[in-house]
Amino acid sequence: MSGNKLDLERIVFIGRTFEEYLRMFNLQPGELGGRSILDCPAGACSFTSEAHKLGAASVAADIAYYYSAEALRDKGLKDIEHTVQQLDKVQDNFVWKEFTSIHALQQARTAALAASTLDRQQNSSRYIPVELPLLPFADRSFDLTLSAHFLFMYGDRLDYDFHLRTLQELMRVTKSEIRIFPLVDLSSRRYHKLERLVCAAQAQGWTAEEQQVPYEFQKGADSMLRLLRV
Repeated sequence: MSGNKLDLERIVFIGRTFEEYLRMFNLQPGELGGRSILDCPAGACSFTSEAHKLGAASVAADIAYYYSAEALRDKGLKDIEHTVQQLDKVQDNFVWKEFTSIHALQQARTAALAASTLDRQQNSSRYIPVELPLLPFADRSFDLTLSAHFLFMYGDRLDYDFHLRTLQELMRVTKSEIRIFPLVDLSSRRYHKLERLVCAAQAQGWTAEEQQVPYEFQKGADSMLRLLRV
């Protein structure tokens, strides 16, 4: 799929806030300064915008960035509205502690979209269009790579080979550490080939551990995979 063949209507452009990222990946703001960080796929998340304010050299990568910031902002607003309408039917699938209401969730998603859109308009070089499982970065370009709500979540649609090639590519461009969240699919089932992927990472010189995180919105999505280069 190339940029000029990518159908905007097939993209769901929704993102998480910087504060959510800190909890999802068990990060402290003080850990970010001076580090090169890749957020992939980043979607409409505000992490890159806010991390730069703390001195991080953060880069966001996503296939959606083949489209303009303005087109994605408009798409994102529609997607947030659609998501809010659908959530009313499946509220029991979520833990309502991060957000006290659907309206609070809508506000957070809209804030993340606004922050990421503005930052992309002002600092477009931080937002790189990519098509996984390939990344246009040199080996060991980033100290830390964060990957949220993509790998494992679509285990029923993306086969093991895609997961493996994507993980290998993330390892290639990462100098020290990768964190992936969550470890479950859209039905809150643990990704069934996670252990096989972990073995593949270990065979390439990485340690792997599952860590509980102080974040849970989707039920059962409360842990991340942390990989460290030996």
